[in-house]
Amino acid sequence: MLSGVKAGLVSADVLRREQQELKRHERSNKRLEEESRHTETIFRDKSGRKRDLAQERLEQKQKAEAKSERDEQYAKWGKGLAQGRQQQQNVEDAIKEMQKPLARYIDDQDLDRMLREQEREGDPMADFIKKRKAKENKEKKEKPRYNGPAPPLNRFNIWPGHRWDGVDRSNGFEQQRFARIANKKAVQELAYKWSVEDM
Repeated sequence: MLSGVKAGLVSADVLRREQQELKRHERSNKRLEEESRHTETIFRDKSGRKRDLAQERLEQKQKAEAKSERDEQYAKWGKGLAQGRQQQQNVEDAIKEMQKPLARYIDDQDLDRMLREQEREGDPMADFIKKRKAKENKEKKEKPRYNGPAPPLNRFNIWPGHRWDGVDRSNGFEQQRFARIANKKAVQELAYKWSVEDM
């Protein structure tokens, strides 16, 4: 039988011996059960070596932290650094304005500066101030610009560099593109005029 005892007609002696054998076997198994109850499970990898689960968890945590830090950096770059700085500046300005009293008096320096910076139509001093600002900006070093004859048009309206000698070395793609666009527009206009001619 599955339990290990004999099947069929059995004498009492054989039955007693089998029960004693089963009890002895259970006692030896109980000792093994007690020993194995408090032991830790050993995990092994495919090659049979023991795995250090605590070390693996620590490594996974470090990898996750590095990945989250990198993702945060990319998200910051994706939004745009200048836009982030501008948003931060706007928040600081708003907090600064909220801390001011609601009523503004004539000696408020921020209000005075803001009103001075506004340009009004018909202001006789506006031209003088614009010229003075232009002169100050001119004193700052500017990048040189191309000053020759008008360059051929391109798709992106990019002005040539200041060292360009005026020779068009393109393969003619830009001119062909503009010609195709103009031709398409002319055909559409002609088709429209033809369709409404007899009305």
